[in-house]
Amino acid sequence: MLSTTLNRSGARIRTLTAAAALALLTVFLAPAAPADASAPLRQHAAARGKFIGAALATGPLSNETQYRTLAAGEFNQITAENAMKWDATEPSQGQFNFSGADAIMNFAQQNDQQVHGHTLVWHSQTPTWVQNLPATAMREAMRNHIDTVAGRYADNPALVSWDVVNEVFEENGSLRTSFWYNTLGQSYIADAFRYARAADPDARLCINDYNVEGINAKSTAMYNLVRSLRQQNVPVDCVGFQSHLAIQYGFPNDLQQNLQRFADLGVQVRITELDVRMQMPRDASKDATQATYYRNVVNACLAVTACAGVTIWGITDRHSWVPDTFPGEGAALIYNENYQTKPAYTAVHDALAGGTGNDTTPPTTPGTPAASGVTSSSASLSWAASTDSGGSGLAGYNVYREQGATDTLLGQSATNSTTLTGLTADTEYQVYVRARDGAGNLSTPSATVTFETSAGGGPGGPCTATGTIQTQWNNGYVVQPVTVTNTGSATLNGWTVTFTLPAGHTLAGSWNATLTTSGQTVTAKSVSYNGTLAPNAATSFGFQVNRPSGNTQTPSGYTCASP
Repeated sequence: MLSTTLNRSGARIRTLTAAAALALLTVFLAPAAPADASAPLRQHAAARGKFIGAALATGPLSNETQYRTLAAGEFNQITAENAMKWDATEPSQGQFNFSGADAIMNFAQQNDQQVHGHTLVWHSQTPTWVQNLPATAMREAMRNHIDTVAGRYADNPALVSWDVVNEVFEENGSLRTSFWYNTLGQSYIADAFRYARAADPDARLCINDYNVEGINAKSTAMYNLVRSLRQQNVPVDCVGFQSHLAIQYGFPNDLQQNLQRFADLGVQVRITELDVRMQMPRDASKDATQATYYRNVVNACLAVTACAGVTIWGITDRHSWVPDTFPGEGAALIYNENYQTKPAYTAVHDALAGGTGNDTTPPTTPGTPAASGVTSSSASLSWAASTDSGGSGLAGYNVYREQGATDTLLGQSATNSTTLTGLTADTEYQVYVRARDGAGNLSTPSATVTFETSAGGGPGGPCTATGTIQTQWNNGYVVQPVTVTNTGSATLNGWTVTFTLPAGHTLAGSWNATLTTSGQTVTAKSVSYNGTLAPNAATSFGFQVNRPSGNTQTPSGYTCASP
């Protein structure tokens, strides 16, 4: 017999027969030997002491041979896309259905894979019967659900972790006013983690959210919550960064820095739901950008010791949530609709393989950066691009401040330009750039550029705002994106957009801006991470609206102003 053991990626070896224990030890414990260059993703990930995962849907898992083959052969971790959520496991109070969840677990055990449970407590895909309960009954229903669902797999060695609570924050960093929060208050979060620890003492317990990949108001709120909960001895073991990215919105270049600051709290971090969508149709340029995003995410995780691995939210574009949720967008995964690999697959493969010694050739030296649009707190940089011939591909650039023995990393970029923010006013900066490849090799430093930030915020220029209806239904709609563009010659240091809601329409939520209402007039203000816009640069925000049934009116009169 074998007692419970934790490996470096959080997998557990429970009490097993000797034969089963030996098999699982082979899979989960010491990092694998370096993989052959053409080996599947899971072998390269194991060689780096990480997992590479996929979210699986039970339909194609049952019905499509290619889907099963790739799910088994390429990934050493899986997550149930929907089969473990509340509406699937307990659609009626006290009546549990584990057919889909058990199918996922059985597949994982057959293929020597870890399972990440998703998700125990979430405001979405939770049956109405839960939402309508009074406080005492709701708390008891949550406890019973967690105890039953997490407890069912507590002795299964494949189930290593759970998303205990999911998406508890609004974009501005305030707690989401979900039915959980409105009925139980903030305490439901800590209670959920305590119930989960009681149900499965060995599982790693995670909090998970989206749009927290970069350092912004939402991720900082998550950071503060995790720190506070751990100070109260609430068993928060890890933080999940969903990472539903889109090439048209730019890459979160401070991802690695953000992962590291959470890791410094003593928690494990992981990329839990990675996909990178694009505006259709696909073309070679979009595929290349998408591949760079995938490579950058994997490299960020590889660079942070406490990052356990990366889960891609699906396998093939044939089965992706993106087109239904973001009309006109898609092609977000690493295999196309016909199960053929895309450049994104190669990027993930080569990033994972980079540590096996296949590529030791650094990229060429970037050109001397040029500075423009310098304000009291920001500066735009551009430089001649590097090239890479080592095989792992150009992954991006690091921008450093020259300070003698300890140069500071000011930012990272997927392309040969970036805007530095958070600079100190009235200060001289001497900066240089180094290119990095998929294997983590860094080029020699570029020549430096020197600039000085101004003493105070410079004048803002004119701006425009246009809103696009993303999707609508009988009694509501989503406006995404509202595109804010700096049409002037000076850098914007903050922006304000106003628009009018039709009579009877009310805001139901927003992201990437702080929205307030006065009657039917809505004012949207920039937040910390998107207020600085260089000339001709753009950013976006979005919001959801409830409206009277059958009313087809939409907002109007978008105007933009800067301070």
